[in-house]
This record gives sequence, C-alpha cells and structure tokens, in this order.
Amino acid sequence: MCIDKKIERLSNILEGYGKICVAYSGGTDSDFLLNMAVKTLGNNVIAVMAKGDNVASKDVQDALRLAEKAGAKVFLETVDVFNVSQFRNNTKERCYYCKKNIMQAVINRAGNEGYNLIADGKNADDAKHFRPGAKAAEEIGIISPLYEAGFTKDEIRKAAQKMSLETWDKPSNSCLATRFAYNTELTKEAFSKVEKAEKFLSDKGISSARVRVHGDIARIEVPQRYFNDLINDNSIVTFFKDIGYKFITLDLEGFRSGSMD
Repeated sequence: MCIDKKIERLSNILEGYGKICVAYSGGTDSDFLLNMAVKTLGNNVIAVMAKGDNVASKDVQDALRLAEKAGAKVFLETVDVFNVSQFRNNTKERCYYCKKNIMQAVINRAGNEGYNLIADGKNADDAKHFRPGAKAAEEIGIISPLYEAGFTKDEIRKAAQKMSLETWDKPSNSCLATRFAYNTELTKEAFSKVEKAEKFLSDKGISSARVRVHGDIARIEVPQRYFNDLINDNSIVTFFKDIGYKFITLDLEGFRSGSMD
C-alpha cells in the first residue's frame, strides 16, 4: 500500500475516535501521530508527556516545543520511575512495569481533561522486537493507530517527511535505563552522568551516540563514520573522566539499538 493510502487509512481511523489523547515523547512516531491527529480532529486532541529521571532534560524540552508546534494542548506529568522496584533494579521486564507506571499518569491526566482514549506511537515494526512496554500498554487499554493502519518505521519517516515534519529523520532515542546492564541498580546519579556524557557528544555534532555503562567503564557506541572524530579528540576522555568514569572505550561494532538486550 502506498504512503498516501496509508495516510488516508490513518486519518479515517483517527476520525472514528472523535477525540483522542496522544501519549507523547517527541520522537518520530508520536510526533507524526500527533500531527495527524490534530490535522484530522483539530481541537479534539491533547498531548500528555510523562517525565521521569529516565528521560534526558533536553529531550523533554524539545518534545514540549514540538507538541506546541503541532498545535496541540500539551501537559507534562512528572513520574517517579524509581518508585517501581522492577525498574529500579533494572530487571529484564523493567519496561513492562515502568510503562504501566508512566501510562497511569497519562491516563489520569487525560481523564481529568475529559479524554478516555489514549494512543501511543507503536508501529508495525515494534512487534518484531523485544518490547515488554508495548505489552503493558495493550493490557491497560492504550490504542495504537499507527500499528492499526499498518505503518512501519520507514513508512512513518516517509510520511512525516511528506508532511514536512522536522522529526522525519530524527534519530531514535530511548530510556536512559537502556545504557545499563540488566540486574544492576539504577540511580538518579548514574542517569545524570550518562546524560551529561551523551550531551557532550551531541554538542560535538555526534548524533545517535550511546554511552553504555559497565561499572566504571563507559563504552561509547556511535555510527562508524564518527570513529576518527572520537579517537582524535582528547577532550572526550578528559570530560568523561572528570564526571566520574575511569575507563573510556569505543565499541568497534558502532551504534546499534538494544545492544544491552
């Protein structure tokens, strides 16, 4: 099915909802969904973003800007992710329990605003990967219009580009917990350190950087085109050591999503 047909199908699905709350993150998927919802339903759309210590501050601010740009009324809900023991202890099912915790905050805010339907950005490709959070969302009644319309990740990017959305080629991001090995305790301090390290790399123009943590070792994953930039930049080692890492390594396999799974 061509992109135009899928966009039309998605519009018809959204129109059938009447009014909708989008659980928003500012990523390509949720931004495309929010813009399509506003285009289809106008003022009958709100966006709710849940903010926890597992989300980098710059990502929160950028998401709020994008939601307002889409023309939706946006709400920011603060969630204590460390209140969930499975998340705090970084079990393999952390996303399942964390998603329920976060989505409950979204559901509560949406209900207070008179919205009973909450949609997320799940797409057809998500079913091919380890996504315990998607299972949790389904169990608590979150709907997934992009999945229902059959959109793959690549098709979402193409459709977003067609709509001139700035997020069409935005690199995928993820919860800061993915930087740590399973069954290691997660803390605000550890998250803060990773956030500073990745921001340092981002400020140097290195996109899609991940800093995976193994005790006092920082393992940097970046696309291989950036290898020479990292190897020849001594300021990276200096900064990483200044914020508390003892050993700084470059992963020769490069960036790959979900490498800690």
